[in-house]
Amino acid sequence: MTNPRTLLDLRAITARKWADPADFPAEEFARASAFYEAMRTHDDHLLKVRDQASGLIEQWTGCVPRDVGSFGTRLNLETSDLDLGIGFPVERREELMQALAGTGRAKFLGERYTSFSTTRLVFAFEVAGIEIDLSALTVADFAVACRMLDQIDAEMTREERIAHTWVKHLLRESGDLDAYAGWKLVTYARYCPEFNWVPIPEKAGS
Repeated sequence: MTNPRTLLDLRAITARKWADPADFPAEEFARASAFYEAMRTHDDHLLKVRDQASGLIEQWTGCVPRDVGSFGTRLNLETSDLDLGIGFPVERREELMQALAGTGRAKFLGERYTSFSTTRLVFAFEVAGIEIDLSALTVADFAVACRMLDQIDAEMTREERIAHTWVKHLLRESGDLDAYAGWKLVTYARYCPEFNWVPIPEKAGS
């Protein structure tokens, strides 16, 4: 796995499942930092879209969502979608399916494993041309996810976010979609080993 635009050994980094800023040559980290700052210029727009999407989800489901995706952890690329999650009782999932189907906007994408014994329902809709993925986790799993996100907020340094996002960008740019899909999950897996972090295959051009 090579990329002429980087001095990093991407294969070694993905095998280690973490990007240590201390391993970056100064020139490489400067490029990574500049790229990260460029991603941050989209924050205001994405915040507005996220607020709109959150309001719709609360209106449709009665639940206040949380950003469970890369934008919430500030690890997003320019092309990243928004991922929002709610905790919803399993016994009321049919009610949720009907409510979201009735919006005429939310499309059901399927049921996916969250832990080895629990699943979540995944839906998608658009706001201002940005895809919003909505995951309805069990109430207990949502609590675990919120704990994980709080821990990432508190413990992951800005330098680690820069390094992670740069590697993510390089993997996407390299065209290795399997490695890219796996890399998107390494932060979650590091802070929340309880969940079943299985990469979802990426589509070329997505």
